[in-house]
Amino acid sequence: MPRRRTLRPDEEELWNAVARTAAPMHPKRPVALPETPTAPIPKPKAPLAAFTLATPAPRGHDLAPTIRDQLATQPLRMDAKQFGRMTKGRLAPEARIDLHGMTLSEAHPELVAFILGAFSMGLRLVLVITGKGKLKDDHGPIPQRMGVLRHQVPQWLRLPPLGPVVQQVAEAHLKHGGSGAYYVYLRRK
Repeated sequence: MPRRRTLRPDEEELWNAVARTAAPMHPKRPVALPETPTAPIPKPKAPLAAFTLATPAPRGHDLAPTIRDQLATQPLRMDAKQFGRMTKGRLAPEARIDLHGMTLSEAHPELVAFILGAFSMGLRLVLVITGKGKLKDDHGPIPQRMGVLRHQVPQWLRLPPLGPVVQQVAEAHLKHGGSGAYYVYLRRK
């Protein structure tokens, strides 16, 4: 590698004169100021456990499973072929009760009397019409479900005195009321 020689004073003056007239190809970068020494940041003694940020659930979403999902997860307690015919609307209900417009305190005794009466007459498939419910303004901090009877009737059908006589509950086919009605398949006497 060739050695660089140093410039003589007259050559250095000439070089500086030429360098002042030339435009730089790469402008000088700003000079970084030396950092002022600060107090060292103390390191944690124990490593932090892994964590995740909790994101709030979007407003308007119900975290509880739908009635259709709840009924679908119930075990099948009747003949599968008969159940398929029932859910497709091919079995005609032998009796029906319409609970539209009733309050919970009015509907419960009516439902109990109807189901126990149908069981005592030896009926197997009955239709309970609850309606889908009305959409109400939800102004409070606690969300309210639409269709109080629609949510309460499946629970009533599982509890005594109706639980021992009810074999299967399923959402009705569209021609029998869809999600606003339930098929109730009763046990044999």
